[in-house]
Amino acid sequence: MRSNITMKDIADKLGVSSVTVSKALNDKEGVSDNLKIKIKKVAGEMGYRFNSAAKSIKDGLSYNIGVMIPHRFTGVNESFYLRVYQEIAIHLDHYGYFGILNILSNEDEEQLNFPRVYSENKVDGIIILGQVGKKYIETVQNMELPKLFLDFYDEHADIDSIITDNFYGAYEITNYLIQCGHREIAYVGNIYSTSSIQDRFLGYYKSLLEHGLSYDEQLLLNDRDERGTYIDIQLPEKMPTAFVCNCDQVAYNLCERLTSLGYSIPQDFSVVGFDNDIYATLANPQLTTVEVDIQEMARTAVKSIMDKVANPNRRNGRVLVQGNIIYRDSVRKTN
Repeated sequence: MRSNITMKDIADKLGVSSVTVSKALNDKEGVSDNLKIKIKKVAGEMGYRFNSAAKSIKDGLSYNIGVMIPHRFTGVNESFYLRVYQEIAIHLDHYGYFGILNILSNEDEEQLNFPRVYSENKVDGIIILGQVGKKYIETVQNMELPKLFLDFYDEHADIDSIITDNFYGAYEITNYLIQCGHREIAYVGNIYSTSSIQDRFLGYYKSLLEHGLSYDEQLLLNDRDERGTYIDIQLPEKMPTAFVCNCDQVAYNLCERLTSLGYSIPQDFSVVGFDNDIYATLANPQLTTVEVDIQEMARTAVKSIMDKVANPNRRNGRVLVQGNIIYRDSVRKTN
């Protein structure tokens, strides 16, 4: 790969003018968003590199975006948010930006401390990936830079958010269980923990209502404490035939628990998850689950934060990204 790729080289490859390439690489007006992304992608593939230091001095920008993840979502058994961060970093590179990962410690969250990348002016915007507490949301609101919530939202925060369609995904996978003949279906998740878990519960609940099935409070099973730490799931005295779990890791934990008690999946109980992460394929049998479109969430988040860097008053509201069901072997038909 040549190390001296020029804007003219990029222009020749795409059949556009060097001026168009320059405008795209410098985020100037006069080039459509789709063409900008295409030019930046080809520039990266050809080995073109921005002189970030010179641009930073010229434009007064750092060409960094902070991606802040609460510490509780980064343990050795957590992979989902790190995968999302990797996709964000790839998409940021198309804009000539770097993604700086910042882990928000439990102590900083409790003491309402600003993240270091913000207080040291190292970033032009920040993406908060994974739900933070209500009080810390007020801290985020006070940050004087473009910001975005990813994979959660808060109705009281005047901050844009991008989430997977949790409600519809859980609604559809519960519909599938009912179509398979299940009538006694539990939901596993602390509905007070995150907006995602709550919306997935509401999708499950809507499916029950639409099919004339009564909701049994005994079948709402807690999976974590108020700090988000997983706890032993207390099984109900009268067991259901199926479980809708708020994420694949919880579904995996539940399957392990049921297997240790001598039950078989799906012969005795059907279990479904959400996310389609590594736990969906580690489970035995592998889990039927709702796949989150990580690439689309990352792409949408990066485009949104870039729009905000260019225009701090830009508002996109709450954006939903559609998922889809991945059918595997953890569900048994009873009809």
